[in-house]
Amino acid sequence: MNSQTGNDVEKKILHWIDTHQDEVIEFLQELIRIPSVNPWFHPKPEESREADVQNVIKQRMQSLGAEVRTWEPDVQALAKYAGKPGYYPDHKFDGRPNQAAIIKGSGDGRSILLTGHVDVVPAASGWTVNPFAAERKNGIVYGRGTVDMKGGIAAMIMAVEAVVNSGFRMKGDVIIGTVVDEEAGGMGSLDFVDKGYRADACIMTESTDMKIAQLCRGILWGKLIIPGRSGHIELPQGDWREGGAVDAIALARVFMDHFDRLNADWRVRKTHPYMAIPCQLYIAQINAGEYPTAFANRAELVFNAQYLPREKDEMGLGGKVKREIIDFVYSIAQTEPWLRENQPVIEWLIDADCAETPADHPFVQAIGEGLKKVTGNAILEGIGFHTDMGWFSNVGIPTVNFGPGTPRVAHQNDESIAEDELIKTVKTIALTLVNWCGVD
Repeated sequence: MNSQTGNDVEKKILHWIDTHQDEVIEFLQELIRIPSVNPWFHPKPEESREADVQNVIKQRMQSLGAEVRTWEPDVQALAKYAGKPGYYPDHKFDGRPNQAAIIKGSGDGRSILLTGHVDVVPAASGWTVNPFAAERKNGIVYGRGTVDMKGGIAAMIMAVEAVVNSGFRMKGDVIIGTVVDEEAGGMGSLDFVDKGYRADACIMTESTDMKIAQLCRGILWGKLIIPGRSGHIELPQGDWREGGAVDAIALARVFMDHFDRLNADWRVRKTHPYMAIPCQLYIAQINAGEYPTAFANRAELVFNAQYLPREKDEMGLGGKVKREIIDFVYSIAQTEPWLRENQPVIEWLIDADCAETPADHPFVQAIGEGLKKVTGNAILEGIGFHTDMGWFSNVGIPTVNFGPGTPRVAHQNDESIAEDELIKTVKTIALTLVNWCGVD
């Protein structure tokens, strides 16, 4: 189609969105009112309602003429991915389906996958509103999952609806992939990819402040266990070689001081032009001591360390960075006589993978063009937290994170999203569909 016709198409679609803003917001409210808490966190796992969210999406997509397939991931069938990102042999998926809705294109267009997760974390105490009432106040929608990430799911589905209900058919296929289990490791996305779903590009509608996040960082959680030897804290102890106490808390302070040195090095080496902050190793928890009258027999430092896509190992995980941290810890241990004979131990808790799509990729540029038309500006900035984009990138799908809402309010009390940002996201994704897939 020529540029004038293209402008007319875009104007018609944007007009549809402008005149259906309440419908967009009401769809988000419908999703929020279903408490689809991941059963990993749920006191009664059988009451998790991820399936109910999928059913609402299914009905909406079928009304647009989509072919919808719903299935429960098979953990045994996924055992071939043991040791790779997203595989957890103890996860269960009874009543927790993945879903794919496909709107077939007319032909000669590029395909696109729009994907997001339907599970949310629990709503803890301290909310000033009902976390599952989806209350609207002064242009804001409140509720668990507004940002992470039912806002993104509502936006991507309503963008497709805007194109279809404006009277157009996309030339390329559009796949709406909604998955479970992201909040507990991402096995839903692993299963989705394993089922063979592919597209020429993918938008993962995680919250990004409407910035184009073409990369995310990997995340390592670890526990450094530092041995000590308890003894009466109010009495002289003497040398540890003669049975004296060793204060594990004092040794923990040694490690924490050295981690400051490690972070200073990482601030120079582990940066990325599209990341606002460098990778660092942060202490998140300190657990030590047993009694007020005894030196600590043991100390635990639970830490969070980030890594960049260029640091991934052959399994697509953070093995190289794990080794770097282990070597650093043991080099510190060699400076302490007690620790040379009583080695600290690192237990690895989480290794969440990462990915990157080149900033100059045509798909990144296509999203940027749509975003500029809606907001006048397009900012590229990677996100520091993990998303499920890894496996989509691993199988060759150029993937970008782009969605409404401020990421830092995810998992917070009174989680919320601005209605105008939701609408702008719908518009941007709709224009990307036109640009990338083409329309008849």
